[in-house]
Amino acid sequence: MKITPYRKNNEIRPMSNMLTLFDDFFNHVFEEESSEDNFRAMAMDIIEHDDNFQIMANLPGFKKDNVKISVHDNQLMIEAVCDEKKEEQKGTVYRCERYSGSYRRNLMLPENGDINKISAKMEDGVLELTIPKKEPRPKKEIVIK
Repeated sequence: MKITPYRKNNEIRPMSNMLTLFDDFFNHVFEEESSEDNFRAMAMDIIEHDDNFQIMANLPGFKKDNVKISVHDNQLMIEAVCDEKKEEQKGTVYRCERYSGSYRRNLMLPENGDINKISAKMEDGVLELTIPKKEPRPKKEIVIK
């Protein structure tokens, strides 16, 4: 099982089954940061346990009221918006590295993930999602008459 990052312009790659999630992330990390939608992808850990999947996403400085989590067509979307406040500058800025804007991440959920029981909590700038696993449905056998 693998939770796969979803991209709008997902190209077909014949060797995609051979890539691990780790390899796939590093092959596309710069592509996500330079998105034409001006969204950045947040750093996250994805862990599979016996009875659930755990996703931890870094959102430092974000309030839980500014984070939106939704599921549509078996895709989990996490969006976070940082309200940018413009202040009058009285000094010279030599370096500005803190990002102010929006983060977005889409993940294709596994078939055995129970999307109706997803839970979320946010503490110290880390969003933690728990996706319980559901029992796999047995394949339907069709009797030949």
